[in-house]
Amino acid sequence: MKEVGSYEAKTNLPALLRAVAGGERIVITRSGEPVADLVPHCDNVDPADTITRIREMRSGITLGDNDLKAMIREGRR
Repeated sequence: MKEVGSYEAKTNLPALLRAVAGGERIVITRSGEPVADLVPHCDNVDPADTITRIREMRSGITLGDNDLKAMIREGRR
């Protein structure tokens, strides 16, 4: 992922847009801190597909031997 400063992004926007149209992802920074992402546009986002991908990502993630309610109680102490 390419990073560019905000001034460079402003002065080179057409070139950055061409890169993004080619599939590249670009992070725009201000004073070295990320503030925005330039990513390719996606028209065909299927909500059901997104939910399936989130469920796949979550599979296998557990709390181990911890009980969620016990963790909440511990966090409130």
